[in-house]
Parts: sequence; C-alpha cells; structure tokens
Amino acid sequence: MSINDALDSFTRRDLMRIAAASLSGVSCSGWLPKLAQAAAGKKPAKSCILLWMSGGPSQIDTLDPKPGHANGGPTKAISTAVPGIELSENLPMLAKQMKHIALVRSMKTREGDHGRATQLMMTGYRPMGGNIEYPVLGSLVAERLKPAAAQLPGFVAISPFRPGNLGAGFLGPRFAPLMVSGASNNPNTRADLTVENLDPAGIERTELAQRKFLLETLRTGMPAETGAARTHAAVYDQALRMVETRGEGAFDLDQEPTELRDAYGRNRFGQGCLLARRLVERNVPFVEVTLDVAADATWDSHLNNFRTVKTMCETLDPAWSTLLTDLQQRGLLDSTLVVWMGEFGRTPRINPNSGRDHFPDAWSVALSGGGIQGGSVIGSTTPDGMAVKDRPVRAADLLATVFEAIGVPATAENYMGDRPIPIVDGGQPIEELLG
Repeated sequence: MSINDALDSFTRRDLMRIAAASLSGVSCSGWLPKLAQAAAGKKPAKSCILLWMSGGPSQIDTLDPKPGHANGGPTKAISTAVPGIELSENLPMLAKQMKHIALVRSMKTREGDHGRATQLMMTGYRPMGGNIEYPVLGSLVAERLKPAAAQLPGFVAISPFRPGNLGAGFLGPRFAPLMVSGASNNPNTRADLTVENLDPAGIERTELAQRKFLLETLRTGMPAETGAARTHAAVYDQALRMVETRGEGAFDLDQEPTELRDAYGRNRFGQGCLLARRLVERNVPFVEVTLDVAADATWDSHLNNFRTVKTMCETLDPAWSTLLTDLQQRGLLDSTLVVWMGEFGRTPRINPNSGRDHFPDAWSVALSGGGIQGGSVIGSTTPDGMAVKDRPVRAADLLATVFEAIGVPATAENYMGDRPIPIVDGGQPIEELLG
C-alpha cells in the first residue's frame, strides 16, 4: 500500500485532528500506530463484541489453570491447538480455537467490589466521586465508529446486567445502548432475543412518513437545546429508524439454520452471541453480551466454586467457540474484535465453603480477532496464582489496546463542555498483541 493509499484510509475527521494536533504542538505519536497499520495494509477492526462475565470468573478454573498446586483444586488443565498453552478442562471447545485467542494472564487492578470494579473495567476510570459520569466502553466505541446514517444503534447490550447506573455518561443519549433483555430461556419460544414492536401499533406502515413530518413540524417550535428535549429526540429518532427498517431483520434469529442455533446453545447467552454476529454483520460497532447466570450458577462463586464454574462453562464454551468459528467462516473475524472479561478474578486460595472470593491482584482476560495476535499469552502468574509474575496489565492498558485495535488512538480525548476528558486514563496499549 502506498502512503497515499494509507492516507486515504483515514477519515476526514482523522486528518483534521492530526492537523489540529500538529498546529497546537501536541505530539502525534498516538496516530503513528494507525498510520503504520494503514501503510502496512492492515485495517483496524470495524466492530467489537464484548463478552461480559458479570460476577468475576475464576481465572484458575478457566484461562490460567494451576494443576498440581493446592490452589488449583480438582480442575485439570488440557492442551490446546497451540502447543505449550493450556486451558482449564472446562473449556474444551475453546481450546481448539486457541490459534485465534490471545490470553492476558497478568491483569492487575485495585478494585475488589463488584460495583467499583465494574465501573473501572467498563469505563477505564476508578470511581472517585465528582460530577463526571464517564461513558462505558460501548458508548465510547459507538461515538467513534457509528456511521452517521446508520439505521441500527451503535451500541447494543444483550441481557445487560451491571450494578450502578453506568451508561453513555457525558456523551449523552445518542450513544446509550439499545437494551435487549431476553426474558425467557424456554427453547420453544420463537426467539428469546427478538425485539418486539418493530411494526407500528395501530397504524399502517404507509402512515409513518406523515407522522414523522408532523413530528418534525412540532419540533421546530420546541426549545431543542434543553437536555430533556435532546434526550427525547435522540431516543425517539432511534426508535423510529428501527421501526422504519424493522431493525434490518437483525433480530429475527429464525432466519438462521437450526443446526447453527443449536451450536451456539439454546440459552440467552448462546443466542445473544449469535445475535451479536448478526449485528456486526450489519455494521453495528459495539455489541455487549452478558453471561451472569446459567441454571443455578453464577460467576460469583463464593460457594461450591468448582461445580458452579463447570456449569457456567457449559454455557460459555459452546457459545464463545462457535462465535469465533462463525465469524471466521464469514470473513468477519479480522474486522471484529472479541473481548472476554469480567470485573475481576477469584482468589487462588480455596475458602472453607469450597469457593473462591473476589481477587483483583492477578487475573485473566482474552482477546480475539480484529488483528490481535492469536495463539499468544501476555504475562504470567506465580505457581500459586497469588501474584503477577511478569508483565502486569492495568485496566487502562487493556482498554487502550481495545481502542488501538479498532483504529482509535489511546491518546484521543472527548469533551464535556469545554473540558477535555482522555478516552483512556493513561493506559499503554499492549503492543505485542497489536502486531
């Protein structure tokens, strides 16, 4: 690729920002990775799927097994498709996909409370009080990547669960997620995650244009600069676009082959991962799929950790591995970054209730696709799992890596009024993973 071709891959907004930064004497180093990527013919990811494990999964019983040590408990390690890398026996299908997966086994954060840790991992900022409502990752990505004329939302959250009131924050309602709750696990229902009411109630579809014209006429006399007016207009306009296009058919999972739906798993998380693939296929920049409960189990395994994690992985393993396979077969894996993480890990030491408690000192996440160097491991923990042995990675470092993978410099800023707010709170991208 020539340098001219590389520059063509930047948006006009990108180039304006580079120029503005240069004129003001600001370093352009944050743009250099993107320029280098473009010059090398490597395109950043267009979408990101976050597999959010609310509750905090045990790293030892998933991505960082400790066979032979007392802290490892009864969980065995298994080989993967990449020689020398082992996973827990709870993830046999994922082990076959290891060449697409990068493990970060050296996460080190400082929040051990569910709410505080969730805010840290979702926004990159620790809860410190004050009057800034930081946007979550999905809103930040949607603000950067959503095409102006898109019919679908830039951020869809499937089965969302998180403590507190995290959302679009100071970015405003235009970048808030469309919530898809999925109310039932009944395998006989048509589609647990179908968005209802995409047809207008009580009127013919042909009347929509007339009503839209009437609404726009009425708005001309409204004080549109108020927060309430902007919120109402943003929510209404997005809903209207969804109705007009029937959500581009994305939410009709019945269009998928029965065998594929079965492979993902006939449960909310499995069907949520399938829906995520359908959404990125339609250029939705960010989809969040939550797994917080399966049968009678959760990731918050203070009691009976080993049975609980096994149950959770029976839902996680087929859905996660099928998602990677499905994306690859459709040529979407290179353009879709898949991130697996919770808010923290679990204690290596097993408590008297055969459980594991909250543990932010040394835990694991995983990334795939989107140009991430698969079949790799970043960092390690000590043999007992109690500490990071090398290459500690902070929450801000992880989020900086995510932004760089989708072509957004980790040095970028947003504005709350006239106040610049860094998109990442001082993080450094994991360059080994970005290639």
